[in-house]
Amino acid sequence: MPVIIRHAEQADAKAMQQIYQQPSVYANTLQLPLQALNHWEQLCQSRPGFYNLVAELDGDVVGQLGLQQFQNQRRRHAADIGMAVSEPFQGQGIGSALLRTALEMADNWLNIRRLELQVYSNNEAAVALYERFGFEVEAELSDYAFQYGAYVSVLQMARITTNS
Repeated sequence: MPVIIRHAEQADAKAMQQIYQQPSVYANTLQLPLQALNHWEQLCQSRPGFYNLVAELDGDVVGQLGLQQFQNQRRRHAADIGMAVSEPFQGQGIGSALLRTALEMADNWLNIRRLELQVYSNNEAAVALYERFGFEVEAELSDYAFQYGAYVSVLQMARITTNS
């Protein structure tokens, strides 16, 4: 059965919580382990400029991507993304499907010219995924976050589209 990408609903909060409780997921995001369900329920609430996508496979939510369009008038052309895929489904095209859908929305419906993200510099699989979709490294930010008892760097990446 193919992966279905759709907007997250309130009923998806528990599945999102379970994804982000997996060690390789919270280690590679800014999420803390063991977040309360209420945290994920709030993420599923509608907010201006926030698009919360989930990947569903055989009826189960196996990935999530958040696209936040900046609300400042001078930054409305830009958005930030963050995503995660459940450990058993990593490397199986779920991240690509989420990213492809987010880029289609950004390019064809939201008029987003600049899409930004931060990824840990040691997360080679994620960096390769983003590069395949046209993201380029703009900077490396040292000691950006605390992970497993040490400070780690992130790559600031962006994909900029130009209107033809």
